[in-house]
Amino acid sequence: MVFKRRDKRSYVKIARDFVYPKGGFRRAVQYVLHRMRRLPDQPHRIARGVFAGTFVNFPPLYGVQMLSAAGLAWLLRGNILAALLATFLSNPLTTPFIAMGSIKLGHWMLGMDVKLTFEFVVAAFAEAGVQLWYNFCAMFTGDVAHWDKLVDFFWFLFWPYTIGSIIPGILFSFLTYYLTIPAVHAYQKLRASKSKERAEKRSALRARLNAVRLGSKSATSGDDDSPGAP
Repeated sequence: MVFKRRDKRSYVKIARDFVYPKGGFRRAVQYVLHRMRRLPDQPHRIARGVFAGTFVNFPPLYGVQMLSAAGLAWLLRGNILAALLATFLSNPLTTPFIAMGSIKLGHWMLGMDVKLTFEFVVAAFAEAGVQLWYNFCAMFTGDVAHWDKLVDFFWFLFWPYTIGSIIPGILFSFLTYYLTIPAVHAYQKLRASKSKERAEKRSALRARLNAVRLGSKSATSGDDDSPGAP
C-alpha cells in the first residue's frame, strides 16, 4: 500500500502514544493551535467552534465527546473542525484534575457531605465499569443483573460531576473564545500580508524578466538592421 506505515506500531506503543504523545503535550497543543489558526473561516466562527470543543472537555461525555462538540458547534454556528480540534486540548494528565474539581464542586452545589478522595473516585469508576460489563454479559447468560454500584456511581459521582462541570466549562470556554478571536484575526492578517508581499515580489520579478526579454529582442533587432547587414 502507498500510505502504509514503514514501522508498524505495536498495541503497546499505540496505547503509550495515546496517554503521552510522541512529541510531548506541548508540541501536541502547539500543533492543535497552529491548525486552528490556519482554518479558512471567519475568526468569530472559529472562536465559536473552540468554545464548543472546550466546553465538552468538562462534562463526563466519554465516548461521544467529538460528536457532542460537533453538535454544539453546529448549534452555535461555529466551525466544526475547530470544535473537533479543541477537544484534543484535554488529555489523560489534565482530565483527572478536571474530574476531581468538577465532582467536588458538584457535591458542594448539591449539598452532599461525602468524603471524596482520588482513590474513592477511581474505585467507584472501576466498580461501575465491572458491573456494567457483568450486566451486559448477563443478557446472554441468564444471570441476574445487579445495579447497586451503578446507582451509587450515578448519584454520588456522575450527577455531581455533570452539575459541577457546567460552571468551569462555561468559564474556560468563554476564556478560549475571547482569546481565539484576536489570535486568529492577527494570524490571518499576518498571513494575508505575507501573501500580498510574495505576490508583489513575483509581480516585480515577472516585470524585470519581461524587461530583460524586451531588451534582448531590441538588441537583436538592432543588430539585424545594422548598415553592414546583407
